[in-house]
Amino acid sequence: MADTRLIQGRYRLLDLIGRGGMGEVWRARDESLGRRVAVKCLKPLGARRDADFTRVLRERFRREARVAAALQHRGVTVVHDFGEHEGVLYLVMEFLEGRNLSQLLEDHAPHPLPLDVVLDIAAQVAAALAHTHEQGVVHRDLKPANIMRLADGSVKICDFGIARLGHDIGFTSRLSGTGVAMGTPHYMSPEQIGGESVDRRSDLYSFGCVLYELATGQPPFAFDDVWAILVGHSDTAPRPPSEHRPEVPDHLDRVVLDLLAKDPGLRPQDAGDVVARLTEKLPTARPATEAPLPAWTRGMTAGHKAFATTGARHTVPPGTVTGLSATWAARAAGGVPAAAEQRRPTPAPELLAHLGSRHQAGLSLGRLGRWEEAGEVHRAVAAERAHLLGPAHPDTLASRGEIALSLSRTGRLSDALREYTRIAGARERTLGPEHPDTLTARHETGYVLGRLGRHFEAHEVYRRVLAARERTMGPGHPDTLCCRHNLAYTLGRLGRLEDSLRLAEETAVERSRVLGAGHPDTLLTRYEIAHTLGSLGRWGEALDSYRAVAAGRGRVLGAGHPDTLAARYEAGIALGRLGRTAEALELYRALVEDRTRAEGSEAPETLRARHGLGVNLGRLGRWEEALNQAREVAAARVRLLGPGHPDTLVSRREIAVALGWLGRWDEALDAYRTVAGHRERVLGATHPDTLSSRDDEAHCLEQLGRSQEAALVYREVALLRAQSRGSGP
Repeated sequence: MADTRLIQGRYRLLDLIGRGGMGEVWRARDESLGRRVAVKCLKPLGARRDADFTRVLRERFRREARVAAALQHRGVTVVHDFGEHEGVLYLVMEFLEGRNLSQLLEDHAPHPLPLDVVLDIAAQVAAALAHTHEQGVVHRDLKPANIMRLADGSVKICDFGIARLGHDIGFTSRLSGTGVAMGTPHYMSPEQIGGESVDRRSDLYSFGCVLYELATGQPPFAFDDVWAILVGHSDTAPRPPSEHRPEVPDHLDRVVLDLLAKDPGLRPQDAGDVVARLTEKLPTARPATEAPLPAWTRGMTAGHKAFATTGARHTVPPGTVTGLSATWAARAAGGVPAAAEQRRPTPAPELLAHLGSRHQAGLSLGRLGRWEEAGEVHRAVAAERAHLLGPAHPDTLASRGEIALSLSRTGRLSDALREYTRIAGARERTLGPEHPDTLTARHETGYVLGRLGRHFEAHEVYRRVLAARERTMGPGHPDTLCCRHNLAYTLGRLGRLEDSLRLAEETAVERSRVLGAGHPDTLLTRYEIAHTLGSLGRWGEALDSYRAVAAGRGRVLGAGHPDTLAARYEAGIALGRLGRTAEALELYRALVEDRTRAEGSEAPETLRARHGLGVNLGRLGRWEEALNQAREVAAARVRLLGPGHPDTLVSRREIAVALGWLGRWDEALDAYRTVAGHRERVLGATHPDTLSSRDDEAHCLEQLGRSQEAALVYREVALLRAQSRGSGP
């Protein structure tokens, strides 16, 4: 469309002034009226869209454009016209000369804006929201980049109605390649993150985030990791702006924190009320006399731990940190704790609150993936709680549970297993064998046993925990379903594939009913179903399942989320098993680009995708390219994982395969022998992978005409296989 330079014979496009997820913005001239305008051209629809979808979309565009055009307020960008030209939807708006608030913040960095400017902007934005909300219009994507401050100091909100339209079209905002859909993570309300319906109170929350950043120079949850930002919005209380900037007046602190209430019902219900509160007479600025936080809490925020069941593990919130839990108090009254525990003096509430704050700081470190530091914080808190409250107090055990989690996340699985076992025993003695906290600790022991490869023991743990949870919580409780999922996983690892598939399918149906079809836990179980279908050789069904999971995760988590990319990777495996090599190659090529953008070119998962790309190049007979890819991946894995890591050896074997197909059998033989030597040292002489490498070596010798040597290797491998079978159970 831009090539014509003229839309509908009236709007002449002059300069491209912006490009975003939904399209482009041009400075243009209205030839009929001789005025400057801005023209937003939405991205054209792909050819794969059907006619019904296109018709509905056009009607929705016209309705939203009419709504935006009907808003008449000095604080809202004026929409002059809208329509469709050569298949592209467009909006004609007033041309604004000024800076959006994101640019304004950058102009003043590293210092925040002057407080009088902050309050002036805030009052104008709140007044504009009050008007639009009265008209029944919700913005849905309020952020600094969507608010303009003009040269005369007036402020205008842009893109009313367009954010909702973008959601319907399927465009999404992105941050750091992680793929959070609809809205910008730093400014999203908790209900928006949860996929719930939103109303004007969601706009007020986003306005609170914007106001927080204007006042302090940073958003309320200023993390680099999108998941940490979303967790912050969902369950972490923001620090008052005055903690970042002491001169922020008390009344502005209160307004911002009220706007950022997690519960929409606790926020101001009317933007007009916010205007009145913002324009109150400023009180005396607060002096900077508050004591600094400890170094290990720098950048952290206090709050409640997320209660989530995503993934193969499940963690319940720790016990209360402001006093004895009700269960503990009841048991103490009954004389269950030891006499020494009964004589223990009650600690000061201030001290318990301080420990609670440190506990929350440890949780925040864990959310950011800083597990070593999190473990250190929880060890210190656990020691103090044990001294003040006793070693078996629920709060002490909650801290020890976080220690165990940090051990698990840093690869110290045996230590984590010992800690979880001790916690489970202590909880059973004080709370009872079927208390939810006791069952959670037992569940965690099963999870760690599985990671240690001790699947039969894990199976027995899950089986007992499942029976107890069904009795005490019911078959449809999320914790019960989490246990059923893990039991299905363990059955698969024990080779009971049909049993695993049946249980996983039942669990997926229940999780869909209880949590919703798009919930991450439901999709995780469907992912396990796809894996089991592949293990059963039902690759067509596995491919359909992996694709459905990838699509669902893309909608819920974003296209660039690691879980979404993992499902796409497995879909590539299924395509390869079905002989659809060209499709697999294109999938892996796109996946490599997405992984590189999100995690870097040498991240482990990026290297996995690059390995898959090389394998499929070989299947298409493009062996020189496959060899180069395998060598690059192997070199990166040596640097990252070490020369004897299983993934490194897989890449080295791929080098040997490519060399063989290229007729370079002498080099291939050296490569096969290197792999076999490493596998024998790490896995043992009778391990199936070691024996497979020795078979590769023998085949290579045959190709070189060294038949007698090949026969000796084949004979040795046969003896080792027989020995391995004979030593089995």
